[in-house]
Amino acid sequence: MSIFIVILVSVLLVAILLTVIGLRRPEFDENRIMNDRLNDLSQVEGPLELRKLELSLPFQERVIYPIARKLGELAIRFTPQNAMKSIERKLELAGVSAAIDPTIILATQFIGLIFFGGFIFFVLSIGSTGWPFGRKLLISLLFGFIGFYFPTMILSSRISKRQKEIRKALPDALDLLTICVEAGLGFDAAMHKVSEKWESQLSMAFARVIQEIQLGKIRRDALRDMSNRIGLTEMTSFVAAVIQSEQLGVSLSKVLRIQSDQMRIRRRQLAEEAAHKAPIKMLIPMGLLIFPSLMIVLLTPAAIRLMQSALGGMF
Repeated sequence: MSIFIVILVSVLLVAILLTVIGLRRPEFDENRIMNDRLNDLSQVEGPLELRKLELSLPFQERVIYPIARKLGELAIRFTPQNAMKSIERKLELAGVSAAIDPTIILATQFIGLIFFGGFIFFVLSIGSTGWPFGRKLLISLLFGFIGFYFPTMILSSRISKRQKEIRKALPDALDLLTICVEAGLGFDAAMHKVSEKWESQLSMAFARVIQEIQLGKIRRDALRDMSNRIGLTEMTSFVAAVIQSEQLGVSLSKVLRIQSDQMRIRRRQLAEEAAHKAPIKMLIPMGLLIFPSLMIVLLTPAAIRLMQSALGGMF
């Protein structure tokens, strides 16, 4: 029975690891990819062959993602439209909408459902557990649902990580915006300076706004789209203040300075809130891990002495 449990846990860990590796696609940088492909093509002498061009792509791009995309297109037929919109929204908030299609997430979910549930049912069927069929089916369905929701859990974790990074970098970015605007630069040029200064999620968001403005989109619409892609209340208030200052003719440098002060106060309040939550979160590991270990270390010698004494002989 112990060997059966070890095999089961090992296979589950391998499946989870493969799922995480499959979803951790490299960051999509269109300019970098285009420059790399152009450099590779410029070094080729003679006519290009389509086969060599396709084989130059990584294995994931040639095999894994096309298969997952086909499976996802098949799964779209059985997926409600609201679920598709929810996945697209999560990909947009995670900042990977250009790198990962919703069909890949759908394919990963259904593969996880079938693999987790089917493998657990197969292992329980060939094992010597003696459980009834209903219990085996219930446990298989439970692990199948875990495998189905595992990709969305990874997306939610990535969204939280991205939002924390943007919230942490926002006050410093607003300070640099304020300095650039007070030095005589326009708001677009100041955003371009911020995007050149750092390499973070916030600078990438600013760079995308600049590209959209250069392509002809109105600045307030590009800023609203940026706040929607990030999904932070701090970014929404910053965009609203910038648009309002543009419409009313208020000094943009004063608005940016006020916004940076508010963002820094908000960041300090969130840090204090996290510090107050830390003792409560520590109760679970202390109660389950630290206190039992202390009890074993401190009371085991006393228990041994009691067992060896006359009091232990009475029992």
